[in-house]
Amino acid sequence: MNLETSPPAPSRAKADAIAYQTPALATGLWQIANSLLPLIASVITLHYVLATQAWWTIPAYIALVLLAGGLVVRMFIIQHDCGHGSFFASRRANDVTGFLCGLITFTPYQNWARQHAGHHANWNNLDRRASGADIYSTCITVKEYRAMSGWSRFGLRLTRTPLVYLGLIPPLVFLVLYRLPFDTPKEWPRERRSVHLNNAMLLAAFIAMGIPLGFGNVLLIHLPIMSVAAIVGVFLFSVQHRFEETLWARQESWSAVDSALKGSSFLNLGPILRWFTGNIGYHHIHHLNGRIPNYRLAEAHEGIAAAQAVPALKLGAALLNHRHALWDEDAGRMVSFAAARAAA
Repeated sequence: MNLETSPPAPSRAKADAIAYQTPALATGLWQIANSLLPLIASVITLHYVLATQAWWTIPAYIALVLLAGGLVVRMFIIQHDCGHGSFFASRRANDVTGFLCGLITFTPYQNWARQHAGHHANWNNLDRRASGADIYSTCITVKEYRAMSGWSRFGLRLTRTPLVYLGLIPPLVFLVLYRLPFDTPKEWPRERRSVHLNNAMLLAAFIAMGIPLGFGNVLLIHLPIMSVAAIVGVFLFSVQHRFEETLWARQESWSAVDSALKGSSFLNLGPILRWFTGNIGYHHIHHLNGRIPNYRLAEAHEGIAAAQAVPALKLGAALLNHRHALWDEDAGRMVSFAAARAAA
């Protein structure tokens, strides 16, 4: 095919991604098994550790909580894929699996999936941040920040400090806010029901485990696990679109393909963390085509030529990304609060 008739590179990338969106049943089932079974084993072992009531078991307790938290993150990615209809070929299989995963992740499946779909329709679009945006991936422009009152600026900076943004807010979201359909429109009855059903099932599970094992022990195990998983999950979702060289655009110049390849990060976590996080670091591929299951994202990255030009974001740099808090429309990059004040 000659250059005159060849489609532009972004169009080729979108077309090339289609080849990787076919789910593999055996791979999906194996991923569930190698995530769920170690998680169950970790929780059972934690109960035995707590039963010893010995100080020397504290390191084992911490290690098991971290391990289980990582496995919950992996289960959340499976739930996330089910919401996109990408984990299995069957819609029913996706919905059943996603619902069950939601009991592990404390996340109402239908409600989260529909709200997350809004994010995929509008990500990195400055004119549609109020439509489908979430706390993990929205942003404030430098101009908007400068127009705020002093107290509003202080409040925004406070919520962007690592202690609050990653230490306090994530557990609050998953343990408290997801228990309430506070931001779910009344026109979404199925999604509102999913919140109440998730709560009822979690309460039933808590009672069923608490009676024989002790309610205190159940809380000492599952609250820390969920807190770890929530902190890791929020970190991953927040860093995927807010990094210094990302791309945010106004509606007239917004492009789904450009926003995928330039506005979504390629977070290179290494093989171990990549396994625990279900390849979500290949976020540029995920936004290029949300129907690609997580277990094919790496393959798609290697096979799509345009993806090779996306720079890899290392974990060390990602841990400092909270500094890139505001979008500078003039400079075309994310900047810190200090840089915004200095340029005023």
